[in-house]
Amino acid sequence: MSFIGISGMQYSGASLAHHRILLAEDSNVFTSMISTRLKELFGIEVEVCRSFLELEEAYDGSTVPVTLAISNINLPGAENGEALNYLIDFSVPTIVFTGTFHQQMRDQLLSKEVVDYIIKDSVFAVEMLAESVCRFLTNHRHHVLIVDDSPSARALLTTRLKRYNFRVSTADSGAAALSILKENPDIGLMVTDYNMPDIDGFELTRRIRTSIGSHELRIIGVSSSTDRLLSARFLKAGGNDFMLRPFVDEEFYCRVNQNLDTLMQIKLAHARQAGEGKP
Repeated sequence: MSFIGISGMQYSGASLAHHRILLAEDSNVFTSMISTRLKELFGIEVEVCRSFLELEEAYDGSTVPVTLAISNINLPGAENGEALNYLIDFSVPTIVFTGTFHQQMRDQLLSKEVVDYIIKDSVFAVEMLAESVCRFLTNHRHHVLIVDDSPSARALLTTRLKRYNFRVSTADSGAAALSILKENPDIGLMVTDYNMPDIDGFELTRRIRTSIGSHELRIIGVSSSTDRLLSARFLKAGGNDFMLRPFVDEEFYCRVNQNLDTLMQIKLAHARQAGEGKP
């Protein structure tokens, strides 16, 4: 199975048909479009729930775990968001697919720790939803290392990344990060703080780049500093990206995705070259 998303995401691998996905949506147009597209792309037969009652019956009536839910905010019988709350209460990873959106709603959705939200405001909405589904179902392929001496900062980033289904390791110092990278060559992305007591983010990046290139490991630097030169210094040290705290959730996830997409594209290009016998 292969898939190229509208953002440039590429997936090649086994069918995703074994995943159980609930679609809580009462629009016949969107249920048809989403069901057809996910079947075409990934072989997934979604279970459509057109009311809150049908959603409850689908969840309670089967012992098969739900991998992911796609839910409108309002459903017949749940006109005040009860369906979404129901899914969240049962810890079902959920992508919200909604035609109603504003700042307060965005804040409420993020506070519920939904996987993602897609707005029904363009002809690309279903394609964006398909890409979001594919990312969640395949993010476990990616191993991410978080490096920060602050326990609260590590916990925050770990929670965010695990919400998106990434495998996560953490290090509380630069020295620990070097050790973890040596023991886990499958780590493809590192998110590191700049200001750490033993080895700062710049020096950590420099040491890593002596043996691991950007084609094997992407590095995102983070800092709470207001020094605008930090980003330039970090990139010149061998980093691939830089972000200032506090993060905007959507931007953080997009930056992570973009770096991992670039890494996957490089690996696929190398694999094609090797298969064709090119130098």
